[in-house]
Amino acid sequence: MSLLKTVDTAKHFHAEIPYKPMGKYVHFLTVRVTESYPLFQTDSELNKARVRAGLTPENSAPISRLAMFKRKQSTPERLVGRELLRKYEFLTAAECEYNVEFGMDNADCIIYGFAIGDSGSEKSKVVVDTAYSITPFDESHETFTLNAPYESGTMASKGEAGSKPGEVTSRINQQDHIRPQVFFPSIVTLRDPTEATFLYVFNNILRTRHYGAQTTRTGKLRNELLGVVFADGEITSNLRWTQAIYDRFDLETLNSLDPLNEDLVMAKATEAIQALLNEEFIVQTHLIGDDFKPLLSEVKALTSSEEGMRALLEKANTEAKHYEGQYIKKADAKRVAKAKR
Repeated sequence: MSLLKTVDTAKHFHAEIPYKPMGKYVHFLTVRVTESYPLFQTDSELNKARVRAGLTPENSAPISRLAMFKRKQSTPERLVGRELLRKYEFLTAAECEYNVEFGMDNADCIIYGFAIGDSGSEKSKVVVDTAYSITPFDESHETFTLNAPYESGTMASKGEAGSKPGEVTSRINQQDHIRPQVFFPSIVTLRDPTEATFLYVFNNILRTRHYGAQTTRTGKLRNELLGVVFADGEITSNLRWTQAIYDRFDLETLNSLDPLNEDLVMAKATEAIQALLNEEFIVQTHLIGDDFKPLLSEVKALTSSEEGMRALLEKANTEAKHYEGQYIKKADAKRVAKAKR
């Protein structure tokens, strides 16, 4: 039985997860908005890239942008899904431990993929690429001086070895942080969706709130979904979408230390993606803006009730187990038989 009423499920979704690519894609149009001071870094430095500012000739000069790599986006989202699978008792820690011992037969493993050496692997059906900040690097981050207080609440030591009571310690470090209200346009693509896998990924994007390093202390981020695109191929890149948004702002606003107006960003992002989609040579059905609101409301209503959440997860997990039984176990049996020859 279909869980959705606002989309044509027979047209846009498979009845079961196919083994080979079948040319159906759904693209989630997301703008990720920082709400604290997250860290997207490698080797203690914020990730950044030197890229062209915009698409127009006037904005052809290169600038540095903050970069949010693929794993910084997909890992927190799949962990939220795994948490829900455990909560509703479709998965246990003993059956499947992330990056240690994958269970191979649950919704997370089949949708987001896994690799277990010679034991087998499954390619992720969720495609996420690096996302870039709209604003330049210099206007999107700031450096903090960090130190650690003692139990007295001061920054002074209390007679530790090698220090005198009341002496201020030298435990000071500097760390670059991304500012609040920095915007990262990001397209999350799900290949060959069923209704259940579509809802599973949709829910993970909506629910995930922390990204980057030190996620228990900072890294608060909100995902604003602008729409979804059903298509028979992939659409434009995150970088190109970001550059098209950049073109729609004046330079004074972009180079200001004040954050961009969120309502204006969403309007420009919607305008930019619609223009880019019009340039695509693929068959597509897009639900953006007012056309997207009924679907978003329906998904939120479904996932905000225990009955709806359980029904969604049960359907996704049943499809995953069927897929594992049909294709992964057979592939394992073939490998074993081949090894015995």
